Amino acid sequence: MDKLYWLDQIKLQDRAQVGDKAFYLSKIMQRGYPVVPGFVVSAEVLRQFLTTLNSTSALVADLPYSSLHLDVANWRQLQQVAGRLRQEIMTGTVPPQWVNQIFSAAKEWQSNYLILRPSLALSAMTSGGGNTSGLLDAIFCRCEPEAIALALKRAWSQLFRARSLLYWRRVGVNLQQINLALLVQPVENAIASGLLHAHSSGWTIEATKGLGIALSQGDVLPDVYYIQQETGVVLERHLGNKMLAYGFRCERQNATERSQSPNGFDHHAATVDLPKLVATADNTDIVTYILEESQQKQYALSEEYLQQVITLGNQLVSEIGRNYTIKWTISDQGLDPTLHLTQVSSPQSAIPNLQFIKGLGASGGRVTAKAHVITDAHKKPGEIHKGVILVAVNIAPDWLPFLQEVAGIITVQGGLTSHAAILARELGIPAVVSAADATVLIQHGERLLVDGDRGEVYRIRGEKAAEGETQELKYPEPTIPSSPHAHVVTQLPMISTQLLVNLSQPRLIESAQNLPVDGVGLLRSELMLLNILEGQHPHSWLVSGRQAELLEKWTEQIILFTRAFAPRPVFYRSLDWRSYELPSSSHHQHSVQNSPLGDSLGALQYRGTFSYVCNPAVFELELTALANVQKAGYSNVNLLLPFVRSVAEFSFCRDKVEQAGLNQIPQFELWMMAEVPSVLFLLPEYVKAGVAGISIGTNDLTQLLLGVDREQGQITRVLNERHPAVMGAIAQLIQMAKTAGIPCSICGQAPAIYPEIIDQLVEWGITSISVEPEAVERTYRAIARAEQRLILAAARNQIS
Repeated sequence: MDKLYWLDQIKLQDRAQVGDKAFYLSKIMQRGYPVVPGFVVSAEVLRQFLTTLNSTSALVADLPYSSLHLDVANWRQLQQVAGRLRQEIMTGTVPPQWVNQIFSAAKEWQSNYLILRPSLALSAMTSGGGNTSGLLDAIFCRCEPEAIALALKRAWSQLFRARSLLYWRRVGVNLQQINLALLVQPVENAIASGLLHAHSSGWTIEATKGLGIALSQGDVLPDVYYIQQETGVVLERHLGNKMLAYGFRCERQNATERSQSPNGFDHHAATVDLPKLVATADNTDIVTYILEESQQKQYALSEEYLQQVITLGNQLVSEIGRNYTIKWTISDQGLDPTLHLTQVSSPQSAIPNLQFIKGLGASGGRVTAKAHVITDAHKKPGEIHKGVILVAVNIAPDWLPFLQEVAGIITVQGGLTSHAAILARELGIPAVVSAADATVLIQHGERLLVDGDRGEVYRIRGEKAAEGETQELKYPEPTIPSSPHAHVVTQLPMISTQLLVNLSQPRLIESAQNLPVDGVGLLRSELMLLNILEGQHPHSWLVSGRQAELLEKWTEQIILFTRAFAPRPVFYRSLDWRSYELPSSSHHQHSVQNSPLGDSLGALQYRGTFSYVCNPAVFELELTALANVQKAGYSNVNLLLPFVRSVAEFSFCRDKVEQAGLNQIPQFELWMMAEVPSVLFLLPEYVKAGVAGISIGTNDLTQLLLGVDREQGQITRVLNERHPAVMGAIAQLIQMAKTAGIPCSICGQAPAIYPEIIDQLVEWGITSISVEPEAVERTYRAIARAEQRLILAAARNQIS
């Protein structure tokens, strides 16, 4: 545990670590509103604690990384798994240095009791999250080391309750996407507690005596006040049914005769010794008080306190708008009771001076910079200043030269496998896609913070520039500048499944070649060539008589990659442009624009190897460039044919490859992308025709199986690579490849975006997995865990 996050010091970039509840409270507190002081035990601390659990159970050993694919319909299994996980957490040991750090900080408050409030933040990859109110309970404990350690475990273990696991599975969120932090605050007895619901038509205040436990658990019917917001006039008030209240035993015993005040409850009333469903850790002396009949007939709030709550509500309108909900408490602090906020929630972000736009997090990292807005969806960027955040409707591949200079990307359209997302991940640029109306809401030149991890864009008003001008790099420089195999041996476990990297940009070679990879699984030729084509289609170069110049540049580009990764293989995928992706390729533009399927799907008929059959000149030049690479002494280049529809197309390309002399090098292999669904029926015929291996392209395979356009982010939130039809097709392709005796790789975005499917890929027998540089380390570890689970399962079966 590196540090505690104090409420009065939390910054925007800390949100994922401290959770939404603590983050919103911190921003309100920093604006001068009454919030009980506190600090946050970050979400990373929970992950660190889970790694310390010393268990022989594979389920528990892998808990920090597991997605827990449970059959939630099997209630018995769900209860057993939940019980086992919570038991492991409760019997674990919180490192003493963590406990001492928390205790040392908390004892400065000179309070006998603490409250640990769960504060959640969900990953941007989630399709929702729903309303988590009431899912996790606040935990009370004494301000003592042993009690603090127990309270931490009690709070953390709630994440693995049966109802929690059921909820997350139902809303499509796995455990890796959940950040659970704990807000630690001192807690005192309360005169009254409650809520204020503010909306445009009026306000509602709910109040009860004592701690807010009675209200949250539904033990009482609260007093209700209906308020006219503009004037603060109480329009109606209804006395609730408040038979009991909660408080602390030891403070009751030390209470003064002030308990007879009409604003308080009788601290000397009888205590109830029956068990109560109060979330406590150890013996916190929380007791239930039965209120005398005269007190039950009194409102929980005096006029003075009621007006304090109304005044506070009016002040918050200027900060968070007219629609919000707050929880409040009036602490019983002797002669000076104090109104405090305990929770703030709002449909909009409760962040002062800052507005919020939600999208899909397509490429991780955070950056603060000025916006460069392009409102015309069909217009390429003009001059772009270095370090700006590019805001556009969508992004075409030929924008790549402009993207080299930007610090962040926001698009109105696009899903996690869109061009904007893929380019941003490879370049290491934070990106948010599917941000509705971003080009309308965001003004050119205004300051933004892009959070690519959470899929959020913040329009900053009056924030200090120091809070985040610098961009977080997507992946660190390797610590060992030697071979990747040495890197694996010294820092990572050995794996059997090959791990490859997807590349297209020469400037990334230096850092990528030292990553723990076995080669380049996908060299995207069309993106690589954008650096040299000067905005023109290769066919235009040929027509204008610049064939020799283009061939030389093409060869040099490929050699940059083969030389850097030799002797490791480089799988070069030949050109696969849709006709609308390069302006000068206008020969099919009219057909695409009139397609009812849209740009992405409508242009499919002019893609891949079919375009080679229609116009072989560019493909022949491409093969000549590959032959020149071989003649330069690099035998590690292989060819990957894109978007193959038929055996006839493949055979045409195979003949061209033979004519170019590429197969004269023994190491050369001719592979094909498995992305057109017909491959599920034709793979044995392809193998007979000479296919040496396949690489599954999940991006296009998903589009064609499910009939979705990957540039449309909203629909791909639901219909994506995890769909049973897509996963079934992948499993079938792997099995067919094994039967045919050829290797099967996967180079689409699925393993990087949804790492939980790596378990299944490894179990099915995938030969290799190829991902973007930023995903290499986590994919490596996911493969290692998957292989270890298979080994452990096999050993257990052998023993049994």
